[in-house]
Amino acid sequence: MSSEVLDEILERYESVIGLEVHTHLRTESKLFSPSPVRYGDEPNHDVHPIDLGMPGVLPVLNERVVDLAIRLGLATHSTVHTHSVFARKNYFYPDLSKGYQISQYEEPVVSNGWIEIEVAAEAGTSVRKRIGITRAHLEEDAGKSIHDTAVAGRDGTHIDYNRAGVPLLEIVSEPDLRSAEEAGAYLRALRQILRYLDVSEADMEKGQFRCDANVSIRPRGSSELGTRTELKNINSFRFVEEAILAEIERQAALLDEGGRVQQATMAYDPGTGRTHVLRLKEDANDYRYFPDPDLIPLAIAPERIEAVRAELPELPDARRARLESELGLSSQDVAQLVATRSLADFFEAALATYGNAKVLANWVLRDLLQALNERECEVADTKITPESLSGLLVLVDDGRLTVRSARELVPVLVDSGGAPETLMRERGLEAVSDVAELEAIVDTVIAANVDIAEKIRDGDDKPLNALMGQVMKQTQGKANPGEVRALLATRLRGA
Repeated sequence: MSSEVLDEILERYESVIGLEVHTHLRTESKLFSPSPVRYGDEPNHDVHPIDLGMPGVLPVLNERVVDLAIRLGLATHSTVHTHSVFARKNYFYPDLSKGYQISQYEEPVVSNGWIEIEVAAEAGTSVRKRIGITRAHLEEDAGKSIHDTAVAGRDGTHIDYNRAGVPLLEIVSEPDLRSAEEAGAYLRALRQILRYLDVSEADMEKGQFRCDANVSIRPRGSSELGTRTELKNINSFRFVEEAILAEIERQAALLDEGGRVQQATMAYDPGTGRTHVLRLKEDANDYRYFPDPDLIPLAIAPERIEAVRAELPELPDARRARLESELGLSSQDVAQLVATRSLADFFEAALATYGNAKVLANWVLRDLLQALNERECEVADTKITPESLSGLLVLVDDGRLTVRSARELVPVLVDSGGAPETLMRERGLEAVSDVAELEAIVDTVIAANVDIAEKIRDGDDKPLNALMGQVMKQTQGKANPGEVRALLATRLRGA
């Protein structure tokens, strides 16, 4: 859809969007069985009779998920309920062998919260917008249907139950979002919180963070909600935004033609950029919820909630505000530094031993992030330490290592670790700091380039870079460029 078409639609219609996020909780075993939670195992190798609902089995709640749910509730300013109930959500699908899913319905563990996101405002500025969280409830994941013809044959479907029973937290927002961009910002902010809390790895490629988007439109100025449709199981920020835009376009076309939007479950095809109806949408009563007879209500002691509160880490928004206030860094730099908890922890630990926040931030955001992005990993998964990066920058400040040589060592520290000074010596990178040696090299270069030297003496500074390049070449890049320039100027102009 072109921007012109979108702008025309949004002049007439307002979109109303609510998101349902399903995130895998960071546990070693499943919600109600001792079966391990692993990714990448052979199909149907991490399955327990409880996950399949075999006769005579009884579910036993994984206690860790309770604390993880409490963490999320507290971090999103929500109410953590001391009493909640597990229910059976009944529906029939091949990847749900029991014929029901254990979830929470009328009494969830968490409700009535909010998070804030940055949204675009006029003249390139941004403002904070509060997005309500209706509820967050615990439930077990279903298995996975595999329709790949290379695996299942032309008309077949295979089922992998490894995912069945993996603990989920379903986080349901209020319909407070008004654009695809706001939806993307909300998802990014929520995933950042989940990762900061160690509640979930929220790896979208592993299916640990999936989104259903409820979308409706209404005439501009109307307060009445339109009929919503639900876009199912989207696992990419870009696809969520594209799917919402495509559904807005589809609904607008229907209404413009005098038709009506039906409540339905939709799918998005990234290949065509369009949405299509999968099935007419069920209502809650279609699932015939009732309290699970095998599970007693979940009772959480207030003391447990307070114990979890005491262990909460500093959250991204608070950390961002503190670093901006204390260090005087730009909001853009700080936003990148606190993007992940591991990077923010690394930066602050390095700052404790180095001290120059601006210089350190430049190295982290330029060289360290480049190395991490090339390896598609986080700093916690590498060999570099805060102390080694600080030590590297001290060598630069002391003039013992050039910026160029130091930058060459960052990937080495990321991959192999080690002491920067030792690496510098082993690789022969120590800067040329002997003044007499550098003066001799400068004099040799000037003598070999009389014509260029005369131009510089006559006031033309452009050829100076050519002489600098030759000096740096002879020193194998181990001279300080600033010292080289100053020495050339002194030799050629006496200043």
